Amino acid sequence: MLSLRHSLLGVAACALVLTGTGAGLAKDKKEDSPAVKAARDFDKNPYPSTYKPYPGRPTLITGATVFDGTGKRIDGGAVLIRDGKIAAVAGSLADMDVPVDAVRIDGTGKFVTPGIIDAHSHLGDYPSPGVDAHQDGNEMTDPTTPNVWAEHSVWPQDPGFSRAMANGGVTALMVLPGSGNLMGGRGVVLKNVGSRTVQGMKFPSAPYSLKMACGENPKRVYGGKGRAPSTRMGNFAVNRETWIKATEYRAKRDAGKLESRDLAMETLAGVLEGEILIQNHCYRADEMALVLDMAKEFGYKVSTFHHAVEAYKIGDLLAANDVCSAVWADWWGFKMEAYDAIPENAGLLYKSGACVVIHSDDENGIQRLPQEAAKAQGDARRAGIVIPDGEVIRWLTLNPAKAIGVDKLTGSLEVGKGGDVVLWNGNPLSVYSRPEKVWVDGALLFDSSDRKRRAVSDFELGQPGEGDVK
Repeated sequence: MLSLRHSLLGVAACALVLTGTGAGLAKDKKEDSPAVKAARDFDKNPYPSTYKPYPGRPTLITGATVFDGTGKRIDGGAVLIRDGKIAAVAGSLADMDVPVDAVRIDGTGKFVTPGIIDAHSHLGDYPSPGVDAHQDGNEMTDPTTPNVWAEHSVWPQDPGFSRAMANGGVTALMVLPGSGNLMGGRGVVLKNVGSRTVQGMKFPSAPYSLKMACGENPKRVYGGKGRAPSTRMGNFAVNRETWIKATEYRAKRDAGKLESRDLAMETLAGVLEGEILIQNHCYRADEMALVLDMAKEFGYKVSTFHHAVEAYKIGDLLAANDVCSAVWADWWGFKMEAYDAIPENAGLLYKSGACVVIHSDDENGIQRLPQEAAKAQGDARRAGIVIPDGEVIRWLTLNPAKAIGVDKLTGSLEVGKGGDVVLWNGNPLSVYSRPEKVWVDGALLFDSSDRKRRAVSDFELGQPGEGDVK
């Protein structure tokens, strides 16, 4: 008994020692400062999306030519939208479970695509009318401004949003800061829906992007002010110095040694963590290659090169690095770095296996993206590169969705993805075709035959015929 008693006392003593030691450690441990906690939580958006889908009804479209966004074409196909999602896509109704209350639309002679996505827009930040008071897209007071967010300038009543849907079938878009800075700030992905606030338009679960720019713009803007950068080598020097600061900031944050927050560094730390995508304005092939080297140096990935008029020269390099090119069909020659643009750019990129995106960068171009894609397709054909219509539609849907980080949620007519759908009155790659109906998350938001579903901003007169009295 004595031996057992001593053993129990020994265990108890050990427990007291261990308890005391643990308490001592807890007491001595320094808790993270509010700045450290806030910096670590940069990805917990302080401006969360309040987007709520408009109410929709189960909808079945039959007999249409379907381009599903992945490159496939289904003639005489059927698309079922239910509960805001794509419920089924098939060549017949045989295997479809169609709700009895579904709205049935005869699509014979018409075409169905996923909603068109513009990966490079400035709607809301440079709204119409284009007056000085509305120039809110580029904070050109410093060559690096990753602390600013494009969403904080978006004006939801920009008439461009409704025009993009009515004329171009656009259901989602990325709004980016301008390209006057090396680091222009965060871009935001929006649903193209009517809302009183930008947070009511923000695409839930979409990642942020950091807009960067190389080449003529930043060196011209800041060299013209007598400060760095004034050359291309200055561009890269300032970028690298900024990434070094971001790396040091991230290390201090992770070690719990931050004394204060830095909004710019929080964005750059997000890039280094892989939470924020890089959207890089870049024209020349040699600079794109250098940017890829810089990305490897600091451990981040470039999602997309924008404009990329010389991307055709390095298509194999872009394909190997899984980098998209968001390009125009034929814009060229408006500055020196745009002089080696060729209309076969998109076709050659496609041939090399790289990701092709047709973007707008323009409030009018966003209304005609399918026609721009058709021009690029035609130029490729004349060069001996034949690209099926279904693949060209991918340049406007799934590929831009990938470029801006929402390809798991939209961009193709695949079961479970959002019900973002356009019914066209003809082949969307024809200049004679227009959207007839547009759904966002299964809600019919535009109907060319229904005035109540041809929503316009308070700041425009509307389309021809709107407001007519009969």
